[in-house]
Amino acid sequence: MRILIIEDEITLNRTLQEGLTDFGYQVDTAENYKDAEYFIDIRNYDLVLTDWMLPDGDGIELCKIVKNRSSRTAVVIISARDDKESEIEALKSGADDFIKKPFDFDILLARIEARLRFGGTNVIEIDELSINPDEEKIEYAGEEIELKGKPFEVLTHLARHRDQIVSKEQLLDAIWEEPELVTPNVIEVAINQIRQKMDKPLNISTIETIRRRGYRFCYPNTVDEDQK
Repeated sequence: MRILIIEDEITLNRTLQEGLTDFGYQVDTAENYKDAEYFIDIRNYDLVLTDWMLPDGDGIELCKIVKNRSSRTAVVIISARDDKESEIEALKSGADDFIKKPFDFDILLARIEARLRFGGTNVIEIDELSINPDEEKIEYAGEEIELKGKPFEVLTHLARHRDQIVSKEQLLDAIWEEPELVTPNVIEVAINQIRQKMDKPLNISTIETIRRRGYRFCYPNTVDEDQK
């Protein structure tokens, strides 16, 4: 499960990151609205935990962006505001929960776990293809496909953004924890494994290469030969 923390108070940001990481969550952090927008654009989150007041914006607007992008992503607003009207406003804006500062971490953790339980399925189903990110499992026409690790994550990311062309740099930022330490050719290796382990045996096309721009998920559409 991946969580984005947006909190401009550096000490609290770090405390939340360390605490959630200790409980097995993959965590990204941002300290302002602009950086949060960047992460929301390139990565898929199971939950976004955001402060209401940020130096360059507010968490309510971020909540709307997150929900427009993926209604299944849970959003929890944390705020020093303690009035009833603020809590109502946050929930009406689309937030799944509102937690007043200061808060106990154990209670926050329990409420995050509760939100994630009620978040619905993350399974991607397209025609005869089913991709289950939580179980790292792919099925095609009822047959399980052996594709794990980074190739699985690349396929999943492209499937979630199937109406977009995704560049190598965007894939690196979205999937690799330290993208600056790897070269873009790791993407080509992952794409090749997808085609060899999945597309070729099943006689389907899932990913098309768009020259000089990146990749696009294309299943179940056919792919022109000059785009491969």
